[in-house]
Amino acid sequence: MPATAIDLKSEILRLKKERNAVILAHNYQIGEIQDIADYVGDSLGLAYKARDTDAQVIAFCGVHFMAETAKILNPNKTVILPDKDAGCSLEESCPAEDLEAFLKANAEKNYYVIAYINCSGGVKALCDVICTSGNAVKIVNKAPAERPILFVPDANLGAWVMEQTGRKMDLWEGSCYVHVEFTQNSISKIKEEYPDAVVVAHPECTTAVRLLADEVCSTEKMVDFCKTSKVKDIIIVTESGMLNRLRKEAPDKNLIPGPTDHCACNDCKFMKMNTLQKLHDCLDTLTPTVEMPEDIRKRAEAPITKMLEQSK
Repeated sequence: MPATAIDLKSEILRLKKERNAVILAHNYQIGEIQDIADYVGDSLGLAYKARDTDAQVIAFCGVHFMAETAKILNPNKTVILPDKDAGCSLEESCPAEDLEAFLKANAEKNYYVIAYINCSGGVKALCDVICTSGNAVKIVNKAPAERPILFVPDANLGAWVMEQTGRKMDLWEGSCYVHVEFTQNSISKIKEEYPDAVVVAHPECTTAVRLLADEVCSTEKMVDFCKTSKVKDIIIVTESGMLNRLRKEAPDKNLIPGPTDHCACNDCKFMKMNTLQKLHDCLDTLTPTVEMPEDIRKRAEAPITKMLEQSK
């Protein structure tokens, strides 16, 4: 007989204790996983949360690059991912070997490479500094003026940062398939239904969508925006899993999922590959694990450390 949801949750909690594990859930995970996690948040913040615990096992409910980031910052801990195939269109848009070949072919430009954290460990190892959507403006403002900037892999985030900073950058043509499915038409239509609503959008959205937004910000900053907004109706233009956390932290607000031209909300197929059953199974078997060569891990850690220094 298949286990009930209650049985499954109790078994996950038992295994977590038995394995001395911490469960991390990205903001875009399904509600059931967020509810059972020790911490919910963005990828980098979660990796540091894990580092501050005594847990020897990190069960990262997110996508592959996020679990890699946790491994980069927690080399002596076991990092497991509920579904090994949970990838990311942004990560896939910029393979490390392609970036390395591009940098070699353009060596005379001496690019200062800024990589958005949504990339592989191999790409992190090739860049000068990492950024998040929350600190990208600050990191770009601190880039050396004498070197041209190459921003990878998200062209939409890069374009938004150029608007905010006035710094010219060459952009890698990558994108998050979820955020580019939001359109000017779909957001305009939902605004017609809620004319008094404010729109908060992630900077991975296209320029046309960002222009319609009252606030463009990272997922973590969305939480503060929704809590402090004086407007009750707020249209949330990011992956639908964010609504679960926001409804807990801003229960007095009417939070409306940003629609696409095809559906009333927008799910990431990769994020939704993780399930309670897969979380249980990975805690049970301690597989699949996330590994990387130590030389790449060390090289990938350096630009993250540099980002933290420049974010102070």
